[in-house]
Amino acid sequence: MLSLTPRSSVVPSHLILLLLLILLPLTGSAAAVEEENSYSSDLHRVLHSHGLPAGLFPRSVKSFNLDQTGRLEVHLDRPCLAQYETRVFFDSVVRANLSFGQLKVLEGMSREELFLWLPVKYILVTDPSSGLIVIDIGLAFKHLSLSRFEDPPICKSHSGLMLKVGGRKGVGFTAQR
Repeated sequence: MLSLTPRSSVVPSHLILLLLLILLPLTGSAAAVEEENSYSSDLHRVLHSHGLPAGLFPRSVKSFNLDQTGRLEVHLDRPCLAQYETRVFFDSVVRANLSFGQLKVLEGMSREELFLWLPVKYILVTDPSSGLIVIDIGLAFKHLSLSRFEDPPICKSHSGLMLKVGGRKGVGFTAQR
């Protein structure tokens, strides 16, 4: 016998569970991106309040810590390269002493100069009205426009070659296998 009763409009519970399992990770990743942006923007505010441009560190800041002595420790998702005037390598952890207009005793940041990777030792903004920032790479001081550092750069993975940075002791390339 043929029945003409309408089907129930109730969605089976296994379909609801499946939808939840698919959608929940998406909301978690959105929250992670928002949290990453929060750390990054908080760091940029700290830099700005210390007389430094917000774009000294890339957008991929995972977390940072600034203790009472001014010791700054910045954690990135992974080691990466950013483009300013030249390429700059950021290790997954960058440390420095932060004071007004200065990042001193930097560790975990290197700058490419004529095919060499040199560790960045100091970043100074002595006179903001000059529009210049001074970057000490040991062998020389680089005077660059502050405008290059207004916006945090996008930091990209280095592919093909893996940059191996041994702090101030050495910088070199090793082939990835």
